[in-house]
Amino acid sequence: MTRKWTRYPKRAFYAFVGPWAVGFVLLTAAPMVYGFLVSLTNFDGSSPLWRWVGFRNYVELFSDGDAWAALLRTVLFTIIIVPLSVAGSLGLAVVINRRLRAVGLWRTVFFLPSVVPVVAMAIMWKLVFNKDAGIVNAILGVVGIPPVSWLVDPTAFYALIVLMLWGVGGGMIIMLAALQGVPIELEEAARVDGASRWTVFRHVTVPMISPVIFFAVITGVIGSLQILVQPLLLTSASGIAAAGTVPNSNRFYMVQVYQEFFVDNRFGYGSAMLWVFFVVILALTVVLMRASRSWIYYEVDADAEREGATR
Repeated sequence: MTRKWTRYPKRAFYAFVGPWAVGFVLLTAAPMVYGFLVSLTNFDGSSPLWRWVGFRNYVELFSDGDAWAALLRTVLFTIIIVPLSVAGSLGLAVVINRRLRAVGLWRTVFFLPSVVPVVAMAIMWKLVFNKDAGIVNAILGVVGIPPVSWLVDPTAFYALIVLMLWGVGGGMIIMLAALQGVPIELEEAARVDGASRWTVFRHVTVPMISPVIFFAVITGVIGSLQILVQPLLLTSASGIAAAGTVPNSNRFYMVQVYQEFFVDNRFGYGSAMLWVFFVVILALTVVLMRASRSWIYYEVDADAEREGATR
């Protein structure tokens, strides 16, 4: 006996949506509004003697050479790290997707670095790149190369890139799931028609998993633009999260924000920096979303077009 569909009352909808709505208002919307109001003041984080300054912090920000340099440095880092991370994740996924011995072990080995806490990872790589006792300089010494000061300018930037690429295993799992969802009939049909393995991968496999690649690009861009903990702990001379000792090559935008908040106690100015950064990330995300229409293949859209053509 089947039960007939019954329409739930409106209060059931609000009962389910209510917890999320309350959480969004209290944990997202209210802090954002508060942060914007703080950005219009000269609040220092502790003193009750603060005053309303309007958009003076924003005017100062647009003429702040250090902030703009940090933003350009962050964009450069993103341009480098996102393609390398996506390509590395996809490459590992392609290798793991083959029939290998102990494939489960290899998946675990590649995925394990991505579950290491960020703080522990940064401290570990700081030891690896240590000039006097690090394993990298020990290996270079074997081939006769003198020790390199990896954690100072300009090599600190490259050390940070290596640190970030160490955790591509997380993206590998997502890419692997996408590869296993590609219909094998399409790849076999292309091979029967004489296509090489690379041609099949480029013209069949990649378009089929393009939504997943785009997801990795979007999340990678947003994450790399907001990088903070890694440069603070990897390259700070004091061994703690001290923004003032971070090398200039690793002074990204969020590091600059960190200094304004917790070193210079300029909460109003720091809040203005965050709001401008929010607008920049939002605009960049919109641009990427619009640009994706020319290279992302959605099977649902294709089915809809075929149905429209047959009508």
